[in-house]
Amino acid sequence: MTLTQMRHAKLWFAGQAANWPLAAYELDELQEGMQDAATFHPTHKDAPLPVPALIEKIMKDPVQQLEKAIAARDAGGFAQQFDALTEACNACHRATNFGFNVVTKPSVNPYSNQSFQPPQ
Repeated sequence: MTLTQMRHAKLWFAGQAANWPLAAYELDELQEGMQDAATFHPTHKDAPLPVPALIEKIMKDPVQQLEKAIAARDAGGFAQQFDALTEACNACHRATNFGFNVVTKPSVNPYSNQSFQPPQ
């Protein structure tokens, strides 16, 4: 989950900097992480549905809406859809009884060794 947390943060900072190629890349990486979770951890003893079904049910639409905002280079839409994605992450955590793991929008950039500005 640490990689997922990193991708979520980097996605936010890329979108805030209007670095749309980087935002698209980080969202794709997030999706790969969800696919890995579905493949390697398909069930959870307390989850009402298998993890792949929960990801499909809870995460699919927010990811698609965020993809659209990124493709449109829509900063306002990006922020709104990023919040929706973050809430979907939390809904998925609650559905698997991991509600104690609350994801929030990053407030501080921990990646001082990366520029999020689009290349000139």
